[in-house]
Amino acid sequence: MEAIGLGGREIRELATSLQIRPTKTLGQNFVIDPNTCRKIVRLGNVSSQDHVIEVGPGLGSLTIALLNTQAEVTAIEIDPVLAAALPNTMNKYLPQSRLKVLERDALKIKPEEIVAPTALVANLPYNVSVPVLLHLLETFPTISKGVVMVQSEVADRLVAKPGTAAYGIPTVKFAYWVQATRVGNVSPQVFWPIPRVDSGLVSFIRTRQSQVDRKLLFSIIDAAFAQRRKTLRSGLAGLAGSPAIAEQWLEGCGLSIRTRGEELALEDFEALVRAFPQ
Repeated sequence: MEAIGLGGREIRELATSLQIRPTKTLGQNFVIDPNTCRKIVRLGNVSSQDHVIEVGPGLGSLTIALLNTQAEVTAIEIDPVLAAALPNTMNKYLPQSRLKVLERDALKIKPEEIVAPTALVANLPYNVSVPVLLHLLETFPTISKGVVMVQSEVADRLVAKPGTAAYGIPTVKFAYWVQATRVGNVSPQVFWPIPRVDSGLVSFIRTRQSQVDRKLLFSIIDAAFAQRRKTLRSGLAGLAGSPAIAEQWLEGCGLSIRTRGEELALEDFEALVRAFPQ
């Protein structure tokens, strides 16, 4: 039996019936190509054993693709009209599906609100994509895998290598939680309304658990990238207490005082945590 999907006609009819107009404020661009949704679910390796978090389900085109796998889905939707409509839409097409909808801001979701999610699959709103990713990975350690669709520029940042222009705070903090890979590009034509930018798909798996102090690590990362042209000796002086102590700190880790933050891999930042001057 062919999987059920929501295409352009169905999405537009739903929007009309709900008197919905996509808003830039909430980063709403609805996917209208069922094949793209199925591809995302396939890349996320979603099965009936999974409990998937979806952020920003909108009118449900990706939601229905997830539910077609018989997975349990918890959808987080900030728009009250869309949140109220989604269960009815899914019940119409897949009445036996396991769907829970939370009308929430994803950045404010708490651990007790979602029980043991195993995957994160989402078309993330462009304006909050990185903060949402980092928040959910921190809040739910049971998330072991996922795939997200984000603006192409954001996708580049999430998987960038040290020394490249795209490498920065999002890259290193994301790498703390997961191993990420860019797995595809998405044309603007699969969205309604059509955005002015391309999108990219990033898959990830949680493969490592760092033993360093995460708060200190993230503070060092923030300081190192605060001004990209600064050397680490200058950038870390505030945390260390003085440029001289920062110099000793760096040299103790085998790093040149002329090194810049964008040259360091995650492992280098973790070494700085372990050698942090007390």
